Amino acid sequence: MSDTPADRPVVTRFAPSPTGYLHIGGARTALFNWLYARGRGGKFLLRIEDTDRARSTPQATEAILKGLTWLGLDWDGDPISQFERKDRHAEVARQMLASGAAYRCFSTPEEIAAWREANPRQPFQSPWRDATDLPDAPYAIRLRAPRQGETVIDDAVQGQVRVGNDQLDDMIILRSDGTPTYMLAVVVDDHDMDVTHVIRGDDHLTNTFRQVQIFDAMGWPRPVFAHIPLIHGEDGKKLSKRHGAVGLHEFAALGYPPEAMRNYLARLGWSHGDDELFVDEQARGWFDLSGIGRAPARLDFKKLEHVSGHHIGIMPDARLLAALDAFRSETGAASLTQRQKDRLMPALPALKEKAKTLPQLLEQARFALIDRPVDPDEKASKSLDSVSRGMLAALTAAVQHGSWTRDELERAAKRVAEDHGAGLGKLATPLRAALAGRTATPSVFDMMTALGREESLARLQDQTDLAG
Repeated sequence: MSDTPADRPVVTRFAPSPTGYLHIGGARTALFNWLYARGRGGKFLLRIEDTDRARSTPQATEAILKGLTWLGLDWDGDPISQFERKDRHAEVARQMLASGAAYRCFSTPEEIAAWREANPRQPFQSPWRDATDLPDAPYAIRLRAPRQGETVIDDAVQGQVRVGNDQLDDMIILRSDGTPTYMLAVVVDDHDMDVTHVIRGDDHLTNTFRQVQIFDAMGWPRPVFAHIPLIHGEDGKKLSKRHGAVGLHEFAALGYPPEAMRNYLARLGWSHGDDELFVDEQARGWFDLSGIGRAPARLDFKKLEHVSGHHIGIMPDARLLAALDAFRSETGAASLTQRQKDRLMPALPALKEKAKTLPQLLEQARFALIDRPVDPDEKASKSLDSVSRGMLAALTAAVQHGSWTRDELERAAKRVAEDHGAGLGKLATPLRAALAGRTATPSVFDMMTALGREESLARLQDQTDLAG
């Protein structure tokens, strides 16, 4: 089955409701739409479905835009407000009424409730569908849905799905107060925006049976539908707060880089052979609808950490430094000073090999972010006795004028340790304390090369001055 309408440039859309934060499932839906459009030279549009005025908030809209921007997904044109298009939606409802594809329904809420009570498990059948003697009273406009046969959808993920038309009612498309319903608004907007592919969660599949009836009634071409399975927790149950982070902002706060999130989310429900780790260019070239599975994907934090560590490891140092600075700002910490950046940059090649997240990297890089005098913690202080301070003084003298390279520093430290009848470990522990104030740090020689001669010797001198 082809997944591209003939002679139509690809247009996808992400259409969130601004009623809360951007869920990780919504972020994946946006990513799939973005990858599909960008990989085919098409357009990726953003529509804010804000027709629920009681629940929609500007703050939620801003959070969605911020989340998509953080994730690195750009969209074409300005975001479209569904609410602002309500007059267009109502116009289409009236067109359908004029053509006979819809009709006026004067049934009151009380009458509808009474009918449903008397006819449980049956779709409501309006007595006004074929009426000719109409009262002068408020009315809703209902779709004149087919009563016989089936509504069939050729879904690019789910395959052919169908429902008997006797299971669907004549849904309201325009309320008696003149406001359009969500079902109508979605169809009109998708048509007017020239959307060719509707890629969304499979919880929308039941809506699609109703929405294609509007497409058909208007004589509009249907877009390709691709309903993707939802994301479940590691226990196989629907993802919720009990599983931990579920909002995109929470993953950002945990320190997963956007590059890693794009890679990981792309693999949640989609595959390209055995490829697990890839960059954006590969994902855009590989992504297609046929690679999406039908089973729910499971959120796996261990796998996410693995993907995150990979992307931190391959990230250019300048980009990684910017990501660390942005992460600190987002979490309320002060921006990196130029001095901190100058110390941190040469340390990144060694530090990023082991870090899985940005906070982990920042913790390893603490030695580069602190200033003199270094205040050792309680455990580190215990290693700074008179003997170890004497070794630090000897090391200071040994490296005062030599070549400041990692190999040369290591050779000098080994000689000093041997002169004191000790192994390198006996010197490394107080050296860590002097340079970083901790006993668990990156390699002492990586720290010294990153800090440079002047700063390293000053930190050692601060401790040897205390020898007595």
